[in-house]
Amino acid sequence: MKIGIFFPSKEHGPIEDMVARAAEVAAEGLHSVWLPQSSSFDALTVLAAMGREVHRVELGTSVVPTFPRHPAMLAAQALTTNAATGGRLALGIGLSHRSTIEDSYGLSYDRPARHMREYLSVLLPTIRTGVADFTGETLAAHMTLSVPGAAPCPVYLAALQPTMLRLAGGLADGTITWCTGPVTLEERIVPIITETAKDAGRPTPRVIVALPCCVIDDEADGRQKADKQLEGYGKMPVYRAVLDTEGVSTPGDISVVGDERSVTDQLGRLAEIGASDFVAIPCGDREDRARTLAHLASYAASS
Repeated sequence: MKIGIFFPSKEHGPIEDMVARAAEVAAEGLHSVWLPQSSSFDALTVLAAMGREVHRVELGTSVVPTFPRHPAMLAAQALTTNAATGGRLALGIGLSHRSTIEDSYGLSYDRPARHMREYLSVLLPTIRTGVADFTGETLAAHMTLSVPGAAPCPVYLAALQPTMLRLAGGLADGTITWCTGPVTLEERIVPIITETAKDAGRPTPRVIVALPCCVIDDEADGRQKADKQLEGYGKMPVYRAVLDTEGVSTPGDISVVGDERSVTDQLGRLAEIGASDFVAIPCGDREDRARTLAHLASYAASS
């Protein structure tokens, strides 16, 4: 299982600092760096800057909301970033949430599954072949795109519900999960996405699991720190439903927390379930984060 690091928007600093943080992750031997697209930098622009200075690591978005960007324009952005980074982009996309799309952007969130199917009908062929020829109910594109030096990049879909998981497995290259624990992964996400990909004749999909992580002796304290990192997520309906399925109260309860042996066991469990990647959101104080990064680097080196 590959190991990556997620940089939340609330921790973003100047671009030079972000590049330096990515360089630290690469120097530790970890596999990837992931940025959200929310209330801070344009993620693809920063990844392009990182990729010019930091080598080897994969550079991912987790995730770019689809409603505010036409899929052909996102394809151009993604291919440009992939060219700038030597083919290391992992494009994660998602619907975001009704409150964000309607209240913040003033856009309709009507029939999100239809929207995503039509979005992928433009985005994927444009990235993979440079040609889009599609007319749907809400989206259309009839164009060609040529980005010198750009290879197609993989596309991962944030998905929890069966319809979205089938799109992730049957059309895209896999899924990125957020605030999602092992019960949901084992009982719903991995079976649906892998079976759909198999039925569609596609390669085994990637399952990228993002959760807070804290290597610490006092597990209860570590889970409180993880809850602080994901403050508010337990009240959002989509994640509240997942937590209820997991049989837990807060996001901290499904975070990867404990001493080195315990964290190794929890990561092993995720790998057994079918996670191809674990993307950590290090939490706690400076010493907690340093210990967490060091252990994740050791795990990455041995996996």
